[in-house]
Amino acid sequence: MNKEKRTAIFSRLRDANPSPTTELNYSNPFELLIAVILSAQATDVGVNKATAKLYPVANTPEAIHALGVDGLKEYIKTIGLFNSKAENVIKTCKALIDKHNSQVPDNREDLEALPGVGRKTANVVLNTAFGQPAMAVDTHIFRVSNRTGIAPGKNVLEVEKRLMRLVPKEFLLDAHHWLILHGRYTCTARKPKCGACEIEDLCEFKQKRDYLA
Repeated sequence: MNKEKRTAIFSRLRDANPSPTTELNYSNPFELLIAVILSAQATDVGVNKATAKLYPVANTPEAIHALGVDGLKEYIKTIGLFNSKAENVIKTCKALIDKHNSQVPDNREDLEALPGVGRKTANVVLNTAFGQPAMAVDTHIFRVSNRTGIAPGKNVLEVEKRLMRLVPKEFLLDAHHWLILHGRYTCTARKPKCGACEIEDLCEFKQKRDYLA
């Protein structure tokens, strides 16, 4: 895929959704960080239901840490892997209090040092909370990047690096959100909605014709 085609793809995605953002509910960087930690192998809808009950009670490192692991579990027990997530969130709150003056760091090194925070979570926080160009490659972005030909790669890191290099700079800040939403609602895993896709004529998916009905 050439630069002109990528530019056209992202131009259309931008026209359709000029101000994309995460579907996780949050009101500050800390709430976003906790929501993203909780979202691993879980749906945004499920996380939002849990945080809608948690955040009115505790939405600072001190307040959540005061709940303790068992107290936090009561709020997040509907989310997959809630036992390990509760432990990581409590440890992360302690680290924020002790090392970062209860503030979420705005750099990758410090973010990835927090318990339960990997590269993907760090990328979401850097991009969404701090407005830094970053690409959090989840299953949706990995699928869309490979299927369309925008940035094919054998693994998540390869796709991330190619997207950062190949997405035109004017689209780089929001590209992460456009690709996730496109994969979540249009370029779905089992039955992509090719016939209703705004970039169908630009996409290089070889089996596209099978889904154009």
